[in-house]
Amino acid sequence: MFIQSVQKLDALLFAAICAVSMAVQAFDAPPATKPAVKADAHDHAEVGPHKGALIELGEEEYHAEFVLDEKKHTVSIYLMDGAIKNYVSIPAKEITVTLKHDGKLESSKLKATPQKTDPAGLSSMFTLKDEEFVEDLHHKGSDPRLMLKIDGKPFSAKIELDHKDHDHKDHDHKDEAKLKPKK
Repeated sequence: MFIQSVQKLDALLFAAICAVSMAVQAFDAPPATKPAVKADAHDHAEVGPHKGALIELGEEEYHAEFVLDEKKHTVSIYLMDGAIKNYVSIPAKEITVTLKHDGKLESSKLKATPQKTDPAGLSSMFTLKDEEFVEDLHHKGSDPRLMLKIDGKPFSAKIELDHKDHDHKDHDHKDEAKLKPKK
């Protein structure tokens, strides 16, 4: 009987050691749901393929390229993977950019503008043509932010305008504004 008790205790101790070992291995294992392409912070250019500012979404999970055309009064946003090698198409009909204007929060919707490579019903490009919105982006304290969902996960990212070499006295905005993402 004593031997059986020791054997049971040994079996329980062995099972407990195995369970702890498996828990430690599971804790050290990478998460099961990693993005398909994740880049290190310095593995990509600072400017997107359309010469726009790159905005980090999540922790390098995705990027958005913010392209501002002052002459046409348009904003275009292209969605890309973490390595900025492939477009990411989503089913959204629109995405949102918010900004502060005259102390009030305003939001503008950029409409889905599918590219030729986007599958039917999906878009990796979103655009807005709005002269007032483009002007409001340049106001001090506008604090523009991009908000969207990719695969059901919400993302929000600040967009900072680089006002260097940008004259606000005449408000012509003849040259395209230089944007940079917040780091």
